[in-house]
Amino acid sequence: MSVSDADVKKIAKLARLRLSEAEVVLYGGQLAKILDSMAELAMADTSGVAPTTSVLGAVNVMRDDDPKPFDDPEALLANAPERDGPYFKVKKVIE
Repeated sequence: MSVSDADVKKIAKLARLRLSEAEVVLYGGQLAKILDSMAELAMADTSGVAPTTSVLGAVNVMRDDDPKPFDDPEALLANAPERDGPYFKVKKVIE
């Protein structure tokens, strides 16, 4: 697939890039190679392939949540710059 200089300049304008004429030619060639690769991939028959989110077979590696009461809440509150009784006191962030 060929990419015209006008196409490259339009993409550059949308991306707010200033390109020299040499860069327009260079990036046009690179973009054409990328689009050719995508066209080649589009021709592959994937009708028998199930959709997947990962080809690695990743599983959840997070530990199970096991909530427990904290033994010394006063030790946590000792780190608070300001507090109001048993709570951290913070500035209002939402009007």
